[in-house]
Amino acid sequence: MRYFIEFAYNGKNYCGWQYQPHSPSVQETLNKALSILLRTPIDVVGAGRTDTGVHAKQMYAHFDLEAQFDSQLIVQKLNSFLPKDIVVYRFIPLHDDAHARFDATSRTYEYHLHTFKDAFENEGSWYNIHPLDVAKMNEAASILLEYADFKCFSKTHTDVRTFNCKISHAQWQQNGTHLVFTITADRFLRNMVRAIVGTLYNVGLGKISPEDMRTIIESRDRGHAGASVPAHGLYLTKVIYPYL
Repeated sequence: MRYFIEFAYNGKNYCGWQYQPHSPSVQETLNKALSILLRTPIDVVGAGRTDTGVHAKQMYAHFDLEAQFDSQLIVQKLNSFLPKDIVVYRFIPLHDDAHARFDATSRTYEYHLHTFKDAFENEGSWYNIHPLDVAKMNEAASILLEYADFKCFSKTHTDVRTFNCKISHAQWQQNGTHLVFTITADRFLRNMVRAIVGTLYNVGLGKISPEDMRTIIESRDRGHAGASVPAHGLYLTKVIYPYL
């Protein structure tokens, strides 16, 4: 039987989701814990890859297991066994061809930043003292919905077949000195959200205009977009499947 697992993690102490031979990853940590508790080798397949230091408030992965088990009991045991920065919410038995990565129809990320010093936000939000024009940042963000090819925001030397993504939502919201950028798409390229935020940040500073976003996207050149913002402000917040 194929099982989906819903979980979340603080990415501070990990090299990202995907297994790396010499650095701790979320995938490796889950594999080890599940393999011990279920008494058989487990290799989970995630809904996507998050980079070093990036967090996930909602993440899914799948694995196969012949035996059935008490999912509520395993959730309790797994959470007591896992480190404090990873939490498992539930197991979902599904059909054998369900796939955590390929079946996801949309993914949503949030980027958090704050513009006044906050003793409690430093590890989960980017502190930036410069005043930002949020209205212009939103004007530029709306332009993203008009395009499909986002090579200009992709990490270079990546092995993807296409740079096309369908962005359905991209907006900043401000609550006092805290700003959150929310973006939803069918898929994301490596480093894409952090590069988009870095470009919108330049708009907010007045370094470029909202209309310059068109020139940057159409250039298909990563060097024309803004610098990637720090990873610790980025969260994967929602993954949608047609059968969940």
